Amino acid sequence: MTSQLPSPISVSQPTCPDDDLNPTFEMRFTSTPRGARLARRLAAHRLDTWGIPYGTGPHEEIALVLGELSANAVRHGHVPSRDFHLLLHVSAPARTVRIEVTDTRTERTPPEPDALTAPDPEGTGGRGLLLVAALATRWGWHLRPGGPGKTVWAECVFATPT
Repeated sequence: MTSQLPSPISVSQPTCPDDDLNPTFEMRFTSTPRGARLARRLAAHRLDTWGIPYGTGPHEEIALVLGELSANAVRHGHVPSRDFHLLLHVSAPARTVRIEVTDTRTERTPPEPDALTAPDPEGTGGRGLLLVAALATRWGWHLRPGGPGKTVWAECVFATPT
């Protein structure tokens, strides 16, 4: 009998509606470091497709915020056999990208945005949400409606890519 590694993505397929003005990308990923890396790579590709090109400041900032939120979902929101959900939505008229990462762990919640504190300078962690706060226009979190878990979200306003 052979053992197969689980796929880093769930059966759920990505969605990208035909509405070019406000495109959306949505997918579930396994709550593993591999799933978080894949979420960032697929979202980075989608941003490029939507006209926020690789190598530009807005693209790099949005990808970094998304990567931090995905990594936090894996590190702090992991529940065995439960995926995390990524939603990426662009509001073209407002030039805003909204990132939502939902996990299924309710008891480990992030601090409120205005309650972030500097991490221990000797420590190796605790800087992810500070990066999110510095790069995103605004961010926050709420309990997951209809089930266990939470959604951490961030909005990034972008100018014309440079």
